[in-house]
Amino acid sequence: LDHEEWCELYRKLVYWDLEMDRSDDKGMEEILAMQKSEANRQFSKSIKQNYLNWVNGVDEAPVMSHTLLKTWLAPMMKEKPDEKVYLIKDRIAPFIGKEKLAVLVIDNLRYDQWKTIQPKIADLFRVEEEKMFYSILPTATHYARNALFSGLMPSEMAKLFPNEWKNEEDEGGKNLAEEHFLEANLKRMGLDVSKSYHKITNLNAGKRLLDNFHQLQNNDLNVIVYNFVDMLSHARTEMEVIKELADDESAYRSITSSWFDHSPLLEMMKIMASQGAKVIITTDHGTVKVDQAVKVVGDRNTNTNLRYKTGRNLDYNAKDVFEIRDPRDAFLPKQNVSSSFIFATDNDFFVYPNNYNHFVNYYKNTFQHGGVSMEEVLIPYITLQSK
Repeated sequence: LDHEEWCELYRKLVYWDLEMDRSDDKGMEEILAMQKSEANRQFSKSIKQNYLNWVNGVDEAPVMSHTLLKTWLAPMMKEKPDEKVYLIKDRIAPFIGKEKLAVLVIDNLRYDQWKTIQPKIADLFRVEEEKMFYSILPTATHYARNALFSGLMPSEMAKLFPNEWKNEEDEGGKNLAEEHFLEANLKRMGLDVSKSYHKITNLNAGKRLLDNFHQLQNNDLNVIVYNFVDMLSHARTEMEVIKELADDESAYRSITSSWFDHSPLLEMMKIMASQGAKVIITTDHGTVKVDQAVKVVGDRNTNTNLRYKTGRNLDYNAKDVFEIRDPRDAFLPKQNVSSSFIFATDNDFFVYPNNYNHFVNYYKNTFQHGGVSMEEVLIPYITLQSK
């Protein structure tokens, strides 16, 4: 399949997944699970064959994290505004103004989770377009979200913004320069717009933004990064009570849906709808439920992510992973002469041989990201127009 056909196949699988949520037919659920597993195996093969050609311009690439804003958002902001006609005091008068745009980046939002919250905003917005794009690798916030905002691949960011880009071994937060990356990207694209950028990492921050939301209404572009879904996936790994609440894919979707019902984000979207704004909902990467451990050996500086590893002299079975021996081939930073990247595929996760059984039991059936699967790589880009 080509990259468009993979998106279409994933849409169909998600459709049937959501249909199964309303069914009690366990036999059909098992058949669907087998189909998803086989599809992911083939998808991983497709990424292995094509990814490096895409990022190096050898083959025609899908829209990816680093080309998203340039390809889909910039043309929308450069369009001449439509001349809209309003009835003002019994006379017809045109209203010509730039359409206000809000971009909501909900961290770790999978396509199936978007389909779960879509009905909740159906009275506020109509869906103008529902598209998918491909996250870059690793499918982790540090790489994918910085690429989305900067319009650059990680090694390009490291070269152009040496003070802002953080490598794996560097101290400090890895996503603290997103606003700076976004501003530089907008400038490169020739977009001189009034804008705001907000990152919401807890409930109080969401409430504060909601209380002051009226201050944003005159901006051409408002970007809001919302972190709840990512926190949910990490909490599910670490907290027994969340594990029980989100025991499987269906329950995981259900918690996302319940959060959205009661979140400040839904209230913000109601305000956006009342202002006639256009809203983009998207994300940086998805997440996948892992159940198969793969052994890997690395030194103490190897990163901790369970779906990708980078470091010196990694030892692994090449058949089990997607390996990039020279990170520069994939526009990834190369910190040492022997540095390489490996990515888990399908539903695998990486475990060190020491304390092997303990970590297998601890991480099995948790939601992880950073590797290669349809759930992590194929992610939604939704254009909404207020009703």
